Amino acid sequence: MKRIVFTIAILSTVLTGAQSAEARGLEIAKAAEQADLGFKSSTVNLKMVLKNKNGQTSERSLTTRTLELTEDGDKSLIVFNSPKDVKGTSTLTFTHKIGSDDQWLFLPSIKRVKRISSNNKSGPFVGSEFAYEDLSSIEVEKYTYKFIKEDGDLLVVEQDPVDPKSGYTRRLVTYNKNKGYRIEKAEFYDRKNALLKTLDYSDYKLYKNKFWRAGTFTMINHQSNKETILMFSDYNFDADLTEEDFTQNALMRAGN
Repeated sequence: MKRIVFTIAILSTVLTGAQSAEARGLEIAKAAEQADLGFKSSTVNLKMVLKNKNGQTSERSLTTRTLELTEDGDKSLIVFNSPKDVKGTSTLTFTHKIGSDDQWLFLPSIKRVKRISSNNKSGPFVGSEFAYEDLSSIEVEKYTYKFIKEDGDLLVVEQDPVDPKSGYTRRLVTYNKNKGYRIEKAEFYDRKNALLKTLDYSDYKLYKNKFWRAGTFTMINHQSNKETILMFSDYNFDADLTEEDFTQNALMRAGN
């Protein structure tokens, strides 16, 4: 009897053309992932602007290297170049499709590599409004999905982290379906399901006729009234990086 009922349900879905919100949300996330496959590796320079609740600002410069891996999540290495008090500080992230990510922090003042506990992934990244978990590459397997709405070219999808140690209960992500499913905005909700942060992506450019990259990230913390702006420049998709560029030894070399 169960088999008959299940078959009828499938036929009903096919005949009506209906698609569940969960299935459509997953479909959109997979389309976004597919649209960005094949960049292999890249480097980019960034300026980070920290703004406190009184509007006072401070600036930092950094460099990010990224290695694309299809069998698992991407690897990235972030190195601070200035000012003097953070110069040489660097972070290595191994994103995993399943399970907690691996992250390490190199502190030049003590010349030591410190492993970042998965319990601390929701903590602030070097005093910014970005958390350590925000540094991970976006992998489809890290979330469950629910399509929320469509507004012209924009598609809004709710993403709930699979990892119970995430600092977020959910994210609302806005995709642009006619621009390679690039992300235009992400809203982050804390463990109490209150809006914590909003990340706006702007100043997009298209590289190699396929890869959309935002020139500016603006992360606003609605609870602290602080803000972090990342401005990207000098993208290089011909860096030809390998896994040897993303080891703990490479992390220490980058910071020295």
